[in-house]
Amino acid sequence: MESSTTEKVNCLIIGSGPAGYTAAIYASRAGLNPVLYQGIQPGGQLTITTEVENYPGYPDGIQGPEMMVHFEKQAKRMGADIRYGLATKVDFSSQPYKVQIDDEKWMEANAVIISTGASAKWLGIESEQRLNGYGVSACAVCDGFFFKGKEVAIVGAGDTAAEEALYLSKICSHVHMIVRRGEMRASKIMQQRVLDTKNITVYWHSETDEVIGDKKVEAVRIKNNQTGSLKEIPVSAFFVAIGHQPNSDIFKDWIDMDEAGYIKTIPGSSKTNIEGVFASGDVQDKIYRQAVTAAGSGCMAALDAERYLSEKGLH
Repeated sequence: MESSTTEKVNCLIIGSGPAGYTAAIYASRAGLNPVLYQGIQPGGQLTITTEVENYPGYPDGIQGPEMMVHFEKQAKRMGADIRYGLATKVDFSSQPYKVQIDDEKWMEANAVIISTGASAKWLGIESEQRLNGYGVSACAVCDGFFFKGKEVAIVGAGDTAAEEALYLSKICSHVHMIVRRGEMRASKIMQQRVLDTKNITVYWHSETDEVIGDKKVEAVRIKNNQTGSLKEIPVSAFFVAIGHQPNSDIFKDWIDMDEAGYIKTIPGSSKTNIEGVFASGDVQDKIYRQAVTAAGSGCMAALDAERYLSEKGLH
């Protein structure tokens, strides 16, 4: 490793959603001189949502991308060094920890905050991406409210899909639930709740053929994978609930994770199994997954990092 391509920093933050930017704000104010690398999707998942109405302090709501610009500006104003670049490899075998950016430059850091987030899994059809933000969403809790009193569709068969279908059934006039097999993966109690809810219709053995609409979602065409028959259902929104993938692959040789790849943190803290490496936001939270909870955990990570560096005499 040549010294010419290595840069030493006190605190390195990887990722730039609400968790990463909040960590940068707190770490900057604490005098840790953090460097933040934005990753593959600067601003994180909020940059693919449109209206955000449930974040405190915005009484009239705000567009997701605009909100992330605010977060970034605030972190910069506090003195954070925010850079474009993707962490591609890490070496946590000894202090200072090493993180490679864009497969070429190495960073050395006394403390590392992982805020790499999670990515929604998509079905992979063209119309789903084209209408993303125009009626197609991967978060019913975030966006269900905008379709109050309307008919909507949801695809998925796990607990999250069942929970989101039930959530939507309280807001929307009717929920059309598309399930690929003849049964759900969801727990028995969740399945029963779905089946007992009068305004949820479950389509078994069905797959999404196409989301229909020019500027916004107007209908969904589903295919019965036993008979091959097609059916078009008029809906105003299409929710994809087939799971999330935490962006944690590069850490798997070093950091303890659950079977789905979410980073394990010591309860009540942002600490991982490696001293001086902290995790915040959706990469370690598969339960809440909200901007406000991610921001709160980013604050925790910065405070934990500050305490750690102080105890080590590095701050």
